[in-house]
Amino acid sequence: QVQLVESGGGLVQAGGSLRLSCAASGRTFSSYSMGWFRQAPGKEREFVAAINWSGDSTYYADSVKGRFTISRDNGKNTVYLQMDSLKSEDTAVYYCAAGGVYMDFHSWGQGTQVTVSS
Repeated sequence: QVQLVESGGGLVQAGGSLRLSCAASGRTFSSYSMGWFRQAPGKEREFVAAINWSGDSTYYADSVKGRFTISRDNGKNTVYLQMDSLKSEDTAVYYCAAGGVYMDFHSWGQGTQVTVSS
């Protein structure tokens, strides 16, 4: 199992930017697909973005396409989520996840709060 720790959340005004980081333990980080999910109060957890093991394939939810960018640095065992043009509806706890080649996510971080004020 891989251990994941998110950071970078906080309070930001609408239209602003934040960059989330997720640091992974272990020496097999480069073999995992990685994803970001979020959960707003009273709502179910939803997919935000994912990236394959090499970083050359990325996927986004329609709600964040064109505003968020997922990337990874396998040398640093870290995946990032750059969030631009933030909206109040982006307010949620953001979770990092690791999975296999078919993006069957099985390991989760503890989450980091992102709050966007309007």
